Amino acid sequence: MGGSRDQPPTPTHYRGTDPLTAEPVEFWVSGDTISATPVPGAETAIDGGWFLPGLVDAHNHVGIAPGLGVDIEQARGYAYADARAGTLLIREVGSPLDTHPLDDDPACPRFIRSGKHIARPKRYLRDYGVDLDDPDELAAEVARQAQAGDGWVKIVGDWIDREVGDLAPLWTRAQIESAVAVAHEHGARITAHVFGTDALVDLIGAGVDCIEHGTGLTGDLVDQLVDRSIALVPTMIQVENFPGIADGAERFPTYAAHMRALHAGAPAVFEAAREAGVQIYAGTDAGGFVEHGRIVDEIEALSEIGLGPAGAIAAASTNARRWLGADVLEDGHRADFVVYGDNPRDDLAALRHPVAVVSSGRHLV
Repeated sequence: MGGSRDQPPTPTHYRGTDPLTAEPVEFWVSGDTISATPVPGAETAIDGGWFLPGLVDAHNHVGIAPGLGVDIEQARGYAYADARAGTLLIREVGSPLDTHPLDDDPACPRFIRSGKHIARPKRYLRDYGVDLDDPDELAAEVARQAQAGDGWVKIVGDWIDREVGDLAPLWTRAQIESAVAVAHEHGARITAHVFGTDALVDLIGAGVDCIEHGTGLTGDLVDQLVDRSIALVPTMIQVENFPGIADGAERFPTYAAHMRALHAGAPAVFEAAREAGVQIYAGTDAGGFVEHGRIVDEIEALSEIGLGPAGAIAAASTNARRWLGADVLEDGHRADFVVYGDNPRDDLAALRHPVAVVSSGRHLV
């Protein structure tokens, strides 16, 4: 991605088709901005093809890698890998590294951040986030992370409790209710990592805005997600790692069996959520067990739970961008888009071979 910090290119003209609507697409790019009206001196860069706003990875951690210790240049490399795959918007749901310096690099995706994970000592991965000795400090820490992020806060809803030997909630209902209220007072939405069922009851009841993973959802809880307009980011390619996590937890046989059961039941859980009308968005959980640049794998997995190609593409593009309040392909919006030679609605494999990836008006691919 050399030359990413060069001066903006000359104005360009693009024309093609929206694969989700089959409507014609035509716009001009001047600097890093889309124009719906012709720009003098623009040269036609692409005439034909299938246009989508840059793909969205709604659960990603460029500031995390196995072993931690990620510096900003390593994070930049992870961001570039995501961008090459067409991901031009990342919701970074927790990072020990402040990745705001990447905002100055037009070759990086745009970021919407959640600050650091909020957990309790020995109740999440070591050194990933903030561990609260006093769980009653949850609301105060949510306020701090809301100020550090870009409109989101992330709490860890459940994790293995070694004294119990299984997944268990980290917070009481009252603590979560206070945290949700404080997040909203600060203009932020709040999301929660949760694998099992027990923690979901209070998280959903307290009105969090999103559930990450959600493999423990039941029919009643799915209905509550719909009624409360709570989104779900199932991270399906991360769920495929549950058996491996269980294999490494032989000291905790109940937990290991639980993780295997959650893995086995996940497809039916997610299909039920989709059928009920839950808002579902694409997220890879890249940064830990999952490599960066795998957004198409997640889209394919979402298609298989009943979203179909069109629904899965929308969950990783237009629908996800509108949910996050981000730009699409409209006048005055940032010029972040991907062009494909074949219609990905007909064959999702087309997503693996973009003709162009344009970030902030610059061609990366």
